[in-house]
Amino acid sequence: MRAKILAAMAGLALLGLAGCETASTYQAQTSPDSFGYADKQLAENRYRVSYRGNSATPREQVEDYLLRRSAEVTLKAGYTWFLFDARDTKAKTRYYTDFVGWPGWRGYGWYYHSWAFDEPAETWAVTHYNAYAEIVLLKDDQAKSEPRALKAQDVLDHLGPLPAPKP
Repeated sequence: MRAKILAAMAGLALLGLAGCETASTYQAQTSPDSFGYADKQLAENRYRVSYRGNSATPREQVEDYLLRRSAEVTLKAGYTWFLFDARDTKAKTRYYTDFVGWPGWRGYGWYYHSWAFDEPAETWAVTHYNAYAEIVLLKDDQAKSEPRALKAQDVLDHLGPLPAPKP
């Protein structure tokens, strides 16, 4: 009985920690596995831009951050317009299971267990989104003939200021 209580408490603690995760802030990635934006120049007027959110960042926010970064890259490169040549958002879902009465709680080791095989297990999904795009940067005269062109400053104005980071 004590093992079941300890297992339940550990499961609740893990769920509590998962619930404390906050949406990723708008920042540059510090490593390939970290959350945030990244961009790479592919040609004089072409960039690959991406944003990787954590499990608390909704898909729409990840896509807004990709749009924001695309506009920032455009302005930083000295252009005023851009268009998406290719764009996609992918979801990555992992599943976690917490078995009630996990054998290690009583110190019996991996192969010995003291619970019935029909005891309940709790499984939950954790999803995070990765958005990426290849953008083409355009000058004013090029943008006039391209209906898909977006004016970078208008995009930033429409998205508004970034939310303040949570303490």
